[in-house]
Parts: sequence; structure tokens; C-alpha cells
Amino acid sequence: MSKILVSYFSASGVTKEVASKIAKYTGGDLFEIEPVSKYTKEDLDWTNKQSRSSIEMNDLASRPEVKNKVSNLSDYDTVLIGFPVWWDLAPTIVSTFIEENNLENKKIYVFATSGGSSVNNSFNTLKNTYSNLNFVSAKRFSSNVSENDITSWIM
Repeated sequence: MSKILVSYFSASGVTKEVASKIAKYTGGDLFEIEPVSKYTKEDLDWTNKQSRSSIEMNDLASRPEVKNKVSNLSDYDTVLIGFPVWWDLAPTIVSTFIEENNLENKKIYVFATSGGSSVNNSFNTLKNTYSNLNFVSAKRFSSNVSENDITSWIM
């Protein structure tokens, strides 16, 4: 039986809500990719070129610090990574998480939340950047995701 880790970064709570549903419907364990410095509303103002999120996404080498590490990653064979789509990409804190955890030999599924952007560019960029990892598939969800939406994608 596959053991699933549902890891997620959520700036406003939407991705957290989806991640919680995914964990519930898959029997997976939740892990929040939590920044050491929480994002404020001002940090997330994408219309302000000086906002924290704008600065980070304009420097894709940026690696915001993550508060906690997954202590028992070897227990999992499947890792889901969720995030809001920023600038058609995964936020750079997702790269911090990937680089700080050994995800080799894990099946990796990506899920994203977005008001309108697709997850495809985020997924393909992660796949190309971390070509040594086994990225299986990606899906964009809204907060009203159903059990069938999740299980037909991941199970």
C-alpha cells in the first residue's frame, strides 16, 4: 500500500483547504511548507514590483527559508506538492522544499490552485528543473474539489 505525503505551500489559505481535502480523501499525511517569514497581504501584492512575492518571482534563484523539515520522508513513496500558481510558476519556496528533501525514488504529483492560470507551465518547469525526480502528473483544483476529482487523479 502506498504511503502518501501531501505537502503544500499556501499563502492565503486556498491551497491549504485543497490539501486538507486531498489528505482526507487519499489517507495521506499533511505537511505545510511554511515560510520562516509569513507572507503578508502587502507581500502578495503582485501589482507592486517591490512586493516580496514580485521580488522572489523575478529572481528564480531565490530560496525563501522553510520553517520545518519532513522528519520521516523515507516513510513515503508518493509525495504530492501543492501551491498557488504565481507568475505561471510554482512559488520559489517550493524549490526550497524540493532541494531540502530527498525526493528521489518517490512518485511526485503536483497540484495547484489558481484563479485562472493552468498548472502546466509550473509542472513542466519543475520537471525540467529537477529532471532526476519522478514527476508523474499535475492538476489544478479549486476549493470546491470533490472526492471523485481527487481519487480519479491520484488513486
